Amino acid sequence: MKKAFYYILAFLTFFSCEDVVEVNLPKTEPRLIVNGLLRVDKSQEFIDVRIEMKETTGFFEENTITQVESAVIAYGIPNEFGEFTELAFSSLAEESPNTGIYVPDPNFSSDQRIRTTAAEPSVVFILQISHKDKNYYARTEYAPTVPIDDLEQGDNTLFNEDDIEVIVTFTDAPEVSNYYVFDFGFGNFQALEDQFFQGQQFQFSYFYDGNVNEGQNIAISILGADQEFYNYMDLLVEQTQDTGGVFQTPIATVRGNVFDITGLDNIDIFDNVERPDEYALGYFAVVQEFSENLTIQ
Repeated sequence: MKKAFYYILAFLTFFSCEDVVEVNLPKTEPRLIVNGLLRVDKSQEFIDVRIEMKETTGFFEENTITQVESAVIAYGIPNEFGEFTELAFSSLAEESPNTGIYVPDPNFSSDQRIRTTAAEPSVVFILQISHKDKNYYARTEYAPTVPIDDLEQGDNTLFNEDDIEVIVTFTDAPEVSNYYVFDFGFGNFQALEDQFFQGQQFQFSYFYDGNVNEGQNIAISILGADQEFYNYMDLLVEQTQDTGGVFQTPIATVRGNVFDITGLDNIDIFDNVERPDEYALGYFAVVQEFSENLTIQ
C-alpha cells in the first residue's frame, strides 16, 4: 500500500507541474468576406445569383454571418476606352433574415433577376457593396467554358486502397489561352490551364480519399475562368488541401478581387495599389458551368 501511495503521489506531482500557456494573438480588424461565385447554366432562363457575406473573427473562431447596407450588380460591355455607355443593374437583398445570403431583391419595383442571355464574352460584371461605412468594388468579365466529354470511374489508387479514381475528359477550346476550375464536390476544387494541351482533348484523373461510398451519386462540374480567377483558385487549392475546403480561412491571406474603395474619387485605381491594406477577402466571378453526374461503383 505504501509503495502504491508513492506512485500515486508521484503521478499527481507530475501533472501538477504542468503550466497553462496562454497565447496572445494580435487583434486584427474584422474583414468582410465575399463568396460571390456565380455559376451560369445556359439552359436556364436566369443566373442563380447567391452571394454570401461573412466577417472574419479571431484566429480560433468561426467566421460570422454579416449583413450589408446595400449590394448591387451592374453589367454591360465597355467601349474601346474601358467606359460604359450603358449598364443594367440588379439590386440584391438578404434572402432571409440573418442568413448573409444576398439574392435579386424580390420586393423591388421591377424584376431584378439577371437573364443568362446577358452572360456573353466581353460582358463585364461589377459588384458594389456598402458595409459598415465602407464601400467595396469588384469587377470581373464573364468566363465561358467547354462541356465535359466523358466522366468515368477508374481502377487506380493514389495513396491507399480506399482511393476512388474519377477520370475526366474534355476538349480545350482552340486558338486562345483557356483556364478551367473543376468542382469535385465536398469543397474540393482543381484549377487547370491549357498550356500543354491547347486545342486538344485532355484527360486527367482525380482521386477521392474516402469521401464517397459505393452507390453514391456525385456531381462534377467544369467552370470557366480568366487568368486572375485561375490564379486565385490555384493558390487557395494549394493552401487548403488538408484544411477542409477553399471557402475556409486560408493559412495565409489570399487576396481576391474585392477592393475597399472608400473615399476614392477615381474608380480607375480600384485595385488599391496605393492602399495595400484596404481590401475584403473572397472573390466575385461570373462563370459558365457544365455538370455531369457519376454513380460510384
